[in-house]
Amino acid sequence: MFQGLSDKLQETFKRLKGKGKLKEADVNEAMREVRVALLEADVNFKVVKDFVAKVKERSIGQEVLESLSPAQHIIKIVHEEMITLMGGATGKILIASKPPTVVLLIGLQGAGKTTHAAKLANMMKKQGKHPLLVACDIYRPAAIKQLQVLGEQLNVPVFSMGQEDPVEIAKASIKHANSNGQDLVIIDTAGRLHINEELMGELKGIKAAVKPHEILLVVDAMTGQDAVNVAESFHNDLGLDGVILSKLDGDTRGGAALSIKAVTGCTIKFVGMGEKMDALELFHPDRMASRILGMGDVLTLIEKAQESFDEKKTKEMEQKLRKQEFTLDDFLEQMQQMKKMGPLSSILEMIPGVGKQLKDVQIDEKDTAHIEAIIRSMTTEERRKPTVIKDSRKKRIAKGSGTSVQEVGRLLKQFEQMQKMMKQFSNPAGMGIPGMGMLGKKGKKGKKPRLV
Repeated sequence: MFQGLSDKLQETFKRLKGKGKLKEADVNEAMREVRVALLEADVNFKVVKDFVAKVKERSIGQEVLESLSPAQHIIKIVHEEMITLMGGATGKILIASKPPTVVLLIGLQGAGKTTHAAKLANMMKKQGKHPLLVACDIYRPAAIKQLQVLGEQLNVPVFSMGQEDPVEIAKASIKHANSNGQDLVIIDTAGRLHINEELMGELKGIKAAVKPHEILLVVDAMTGQDAVNVAESFHNDLGLDGVILSKLDGDTRGGAALSIKAVTGCTIKFVGMGEKMDALELFHPDRMASRILGMGDVLTLIEKAQESFDEKKTKEMEQKLRKQEFTLDDFLEQMQQMKKMGPLSSILEMIPGVGKQLKDVQIDEKDTAHIEAIIRSMTTEERRKPTVIKDSRKKRIAKGSGTSVQEVGRLLKQFEQMQKMMKQFSNPAGMGIPGMGMLGKKGKKGKKPRLV
């Protein structure tokens, strides 16, 4: 996400840093480049105009131009204005003082309401809530069944009344939640291909009947400025409390994320970052701004690690690292824990400086499957003591894993290098991401470097 915008902004600021002392003309040129970068990222043109004007006004001040590092001052200003542009504070679900809290999900057909209703229920369940999913989409074929299947996967109850009136279903769901101890009701509503009176009439009826504490609009980030226009229309008719931006992981431009708050006044509360049920994140404007400007997102990385890694196993692994007893079995276990955090490419983007350095590194997620197959084809002794693996054993392991002798040899060599690198660190806490010692391997001539 934001790849094009991020690259262009970082290139612009890199040129500013190379100038040392800045003149007003330098700032004007940089702002022209920022304007073009934002417009190419599909940010609303009025938003771009206001954003650039604010940054420029602050950047040509005497304090900035005469400072020892004016380029860094300007980057700081852009960072602050970008945070403000995306809403400033992190939005959260407003929890009712008297349960149940009622959340009404709305949006056009195909935006991902049903999936994100389940994702939201999963997130809130992890926070100690007892959610109830409500099937009010009675028009789309299999919509009710889809919600029931997702609810079963997550062990979250689903309330449905078949093809009854959605308003009556919503009202009955509140009574059901009160009777069964559910403190959060998430209502999945029907959508249309476009906004019309019939859709709005039904949603207004549900709103009047259940008086939701939160009305959240689910919009597809990949539709760009159409997502902003949809948000504006829904907000004018229903009064939104927030937005869930789906498919942000597939949007390399990100214009909707940078425009919605400024155009509609609605805060983006959550972003969908993949297909899995745990691929829903709170939207943090400050962290997103840092990622766009190439500063990384260490806080989100830490949170993901805390969710994915078992604390007891992590302490055991630390002791093994200290005693230099780290084996291929341990490496395999760490890889499986890492997979829970999401794609490796998105994890690397959160590490300050690493994403830029590895821009030309080819990240093939299939390589991890090959590594797992190779390690699983080894005997217990071989995993514990890889030095015993000679040519005949390499052939057997390669055959058993469906790989080549060369791939087995490369893994063993890289594991040996990683062990040597670990010995150089007195504090193994810095080795929280296994395999980092294998980064930046040069590929064959004419090919990009690979991350194994």
